[in-house]
Amino acid sequence: MRRRSVLLAVPALMLTAAGCGSDDSKSDAAASESPSTSGTPSASATPSTKIVAGPVPDITAGTKFGDKPTVAKGTGTPSTDLAVKTVIQGDGAAVVAGDYVTTNYLGQIWDTAKVFDTSFGRGPYTNVIGQGKVIPGWDKGLVGQKVNSRVEMAIPPALGYGTSGNSQAGIKGTDTLVFVIDILETFNAKSSAKGKEVPQEDANLPKVGTNTDGKAPSITVPKTKAPTKLVSEYILEGDGAAVKATDTLLLQYKGVLWDGGKEFDASYTAGQLAAFPLAQLIKGWQEGLVGKKAGSRVMLVTPGDLAYGANPPSGSNIPANATLVFSLDILAIL
Repeated sequence: MRRRSVLLAVPALMLTAAGCGSDDSKSDAAASESPSTSGTPSASATPSTKIVAGPVPDITAGTKFGDKPTVAKGTGTPSTDLAVKTVIQGDGAAVVAGDYVTTNYLGQIWDTAKVFDTSFGRGPYTNVIGQGKVIPGWDKGLVGQKVNSRVEMAIPPALGYGTSGNSQAGIKGTDTLVFVIDILETFNAKSSAKGKEVPQEDANLPKVGTNTDGKAPSITVPKTKAPTKLVSEYILEGDGAAVKATDTLLLQYKGVLWDGGKEFDASYTAGQLAAFPLAQLIKGWQEGLVGKKAGSRVMLVTPGDLAYGANPPSGSNIPANATLVFSLDILAIL
């Protein structure tokens, strides 16, 4: 949709160390919650792109998928290449560069076994893979791995935080990083919410399609007067975490005008998922999505005063003070 500002916030596991409370101005407020890329390799580095099978340290406890692992200290000299071992082979879709991937992970230092970050116990982490939003070892090592797999990686400095390391995480520029990663889910432009269908019984409200094939759902607007107050209803109710006002959301969406039902914007048409910091969007979205659960499809009817009012975006084909109807699939909270 035409929005006040686009993708201004970038969530964690990015260019700053996870769980380290980085002040780096390039990281967002969530960057303290996951391993990131603010400590990227130096421009002069020429990291190896070769992937080898090992060595990786033994997982000594928590060996089942979904369990928090305990990982032994590395022994001997780690590889200067990226070491990737599929510990548990999953049966889901393979990760493709450009996918958003939801994971649980634990990261520690090869030489000391010091854990510098983990999402186990905190909640899964979602970010895009293969586009430089996470450390290079993740970008390279997760592509091709399947959902429901557990992957262990030993990441040399050049594919982690580079020669500068990350002092806030206790990572030196010479440290090889060890990660155990459980791949929970992937999302791409063909993804849909998978929640439980909720009856749509009010004849005075739009009807939204319940298809889950990744195609845009239909939105049928009734030939009645538009509501004067915000309407927020589940179409498909998921079972994920409830959305907070401070969250960044991964969405599929479609927007139509109440008058005439004409589409004015959709992620489906663009063929690209939308990652939105909720606090920077129109008031109707801010008020209507808070409290809704991840994995849901939500229908919003947004009066003009909670949308664009008298000043719709130039070229949007949205009339002044128009009431807007949205279908929004909350795929994940980033």
